[in-house]
Amino acid sequence: MKKIAVFQKDLGIGGIQRSLLNLLTNTDLSHYEVDLFLFAEPEICRAEDIHNVNIHILKPLFFLNRIIKTESLEKMFCYSLPDKEYDLAIDFNSYSNECAICTFAVNAKKRLMWIHNDVEIEYKNTFKYRVLWSFFKGKFSRYDEFVAVSQGIVEPFRRMTGIYDKKITVIPNPINASLLIRKSRERIDFKVRPDLTNFIFAGRFTKQKGLDILLDYFEKALEIRQDIHLYLLGSGSDELKIAQLIEDMHIGEFVTIIEAVENPYPYMAQMDALILTSRHEGQGMVLWEAKALGLDLIFEKHLEKYNDGLTGSDDIVHSIVTQRKHVKHYDSLDTYNLKIKNSIYDLFDKA
Repeated sequence: MKKIAVFQKDLGIGGIQRSLLNLLTNTDLSHYEVDLFLFAEPEICRAEDIHNVNIHILKPLFFLNRIIKTESLEKMFCYSLPDKEYDLAIDFNSYSNECAICTFAVNAKKRLMWIHNDVEIEYKNTFKYRVLWSFFKGKFSRYDEFVAVSQGIVEPFRRMTGIYDKKITVIPNPINASLLIRKSRERIDFKVRPDLTNFIFAGRFTKQKGLDILLDYFEKALEIRQDIHLYLLGSGSDELKIAQLIEDMHIGEFVTIIEAVENPYPYMAQMDALILTSRHEGQGMVLWEAKALGLDLIFEKHLEKYNDGLTGSDDIVHSIVTQRKHVKHYDSLDTYNLKIKNSIYDLFDKA
């Protein structure tokens, strides 16, 4: 039985967290010995569907560890890890120094990092990421292999790191459609107006997600039709900026902000379409979740390279204006998930 160690910062709200939860709940891990190491206690509701996995909680490092080189932290801190040899150690986070130093410290035959984003565009657009990159860029050369969640982020990663001689396997994020459909039926104190065509964005309120772009498109669409409403579900560093932008644009009557919740699916299930206007993605996982719930998908054409099999739009305003209410049908995503599951099993079996 192959022994797999997975290191992730936490199981809170976020794309990387959902990616890992989907992997753990949508994959049969009974044939492997999987140890999941977290640096925060998971909420019961986040971990209750995880089976055949041993969860270990480690102590997080102090906040400023992010601006200390990974190599220096390894000399300063020593984690107590199981005294056994793993076939594969996975740094699932790719951002966290805790995950990196533990992946290097654990006794493992192979060390692998999961890549979740287009690091080249993120480096260009995000000052914070440029700062963090300067401290952790040295770690990349120490991994034996990598997994990328889309083909579109492979070459940017190679260019940024200079790593061309190591294997990068593309494994999109699995989507546990049956689980999220079940969660979408949870009763909540929220109802959309049935006489309107309702749109939703679900994710972090950050520059990367392009909410300023989305609001500009929606304002233009409102010049053509007013029987539409946009819901922004999430939280993040740009919350105040987005709220102020809505006020400045005088579109508050047509846009509602919903604070981030543990279970966004009952909200999504009431919508007609999901809109994504991110400046870049690793993979637009929320698109696949919305597809599972039967929503129409409206997203920028340039995001197609991160979402093989989905078709974007060259004219988001036109897509909003022409969107109509429709009978929604769940999508089990069986074909999509089967290929992913087989790729994960192959990755583990060859470790």
